[in-house]
Amino acid sequence: MIDMTAAQAAALWSGLLILLLVVLSVRVVMGRQKHRVALGDGGNDDMVLRGRIFGNAAEYIPVGIGALAVLTLLGLPAYCLHAVGGVLFLGRLLHASGLTAGKPTPGRLFGMVLTYLALLAAAAMLLVHAFVGGGHS
Repeated sequence: MIDMTAAQAAALWSGLLILLLVVLSVRVVMGRQKHRVALGDGGNDDMVLRGRIFGNAAEYIPVGIGALAVLTLLGLPAYCLHAVGGVLFLGRLLHASGLTAGKPTPGRLFGMVLTYLALLAAAAMLLVHAFVGGGHS
């Protein structure tokens, strides 16, 4: 990876995560047009699935972006931001593509495992920094 500051690393992964949310949202909009659904899922299984794929990403991505922002503010090194952001992005991408099948898939499972790993790693870094600190006041 090119030499980046922690803030640039956080910006990279936050930007990619936001783009993923937009792509998943556009899929919902396209489904609404395709199935002529104005509100909700219209009882259409495809719309239910598209909505859940977007909704699941919308439940996890903001928390990850928030963690990236705080980790950056605390002065953690760029490699920590790349680790959290990269693993979270890969996890969300795998989960969304695995969930598209509409049945349990390895991608869905592995995507959730990666998502949890990224968020747990971020939580651990935040908690350690809260109690041990890095010499900042």
